[in-house]
Amino acid sequence: GFLKEVDRINLRRRDRIGPRAALRPSMTRARRRPDHKPEPGPTATMSAPAPPPADNPLFVLLRELGLSDAESVRPYHPRVRDRDDVAVLRCEKSGVVFLSRSDHMGLAHYAGKAGFSTWGSAPDRERAALAGREDDERRAARFRHAIRGRRWLDVGTGAGGILDLLVPLASETRAVEPQPAAREALRACGYVVHPTLDEAQDGHAEVVTLFHVLEHLVEPVAALGTIRAKMAPGGELVVEVPHANDFLLSFLESEEFKAFTLWSEHLVLHTRRSLAAFLERAGFRDVAVTGCQRYPLANHLHWLARKRPGGHLAWKQLRTPELDAAYARMLDDLDMTDTLVATARR
Repeated sequence: GFLKEVDRINLRRRDRIGPRAALRPSMTRARRRPDHKPEPGPTATMSAPAPPPADNPLFVLLRELGLSDAESVRPYHPRVRDRDDVAVLRCEKSGVVFLSRSDHMGLAHYAGKAGFSTWGSAPDRERAALAGREDDERRAARFRHAIRGRRWLDVGTGAGGILDLLVPLASETRAVEPQPAAREALRACGYVVHPTLDEAQDGHAEVVTLFHVLEHLVEPVAALGTIRAKMAPGGELVVEVPHANDFLLSFLESEEFKAFTLWSEHLVLHTRRSLAAFLERAGFRDVAVTGCQRYPLANHLHWLARKRPGGHLAWKQLRTPELDAAYARMLDDLDMTDTLVATARR
């Protein structure tokens, strides 16, 4: 019934405004009455243009790429979950979501992190890696063919769960991790881990991966240019990022999810177009962007019913491989997956 309802809504919109417009992030909620007026709240009350500061480097980049302009930017959420001095903006022209400022972030922020705080309450590397095991297994299954027999560099490797799975396949493995506790724990396991990209060898890596890293970078195109310089000619790049058009944000318009997921470290949420534009500006070729759904229907139902994360774990009885796969395909068709994956070549 749920999936049929989504199809019915989009068919109705498609008849009225055309097939592509029916999938835009501005679509209204299901079952909204014609005379319905939204309750006052952070999203409903903020519709006037909100030009970001002229020195906001992400806005400057979006404008240079033709993805945004001052008249298209609107307030999206009044604050991120961990700071009350950082607001969230959305460009109506491109659909990109980005923070009102980025001067609070940088390499020093991550280099100064103690322990394994990024991974919640994990006391050590092993349990931090276990927390991301499902994602790492998905990535390993998808990209093992790209890494097999090649020199691999994983940028922002974190707890290194992906290294544990794919190191036996690569001819050589190196990683970059600015957080000291994770880096030293990985070195103790025998991995070669650099604190910054600058220490990686130029023109050497045949495959470079960035899993949920690019959105943390204050100067993402410059960083991508540095990564490109570290790659061998014809080398392959894989980038995974959160999606601005996530179903929970764009269709369900969940204020609880916004308050949970919008974070001071995630400087930008990409669309397919913006992610491709960043890679192309950095000099990469053969860029392809696809959707990927990390969290299943059980997670989304839990957000609707309980207004909290963790439904994929708490409601495992609502999961089957077939249902998870069918739901992911539907969201991909709607361009509403929670994640985007780009591949490109040097």
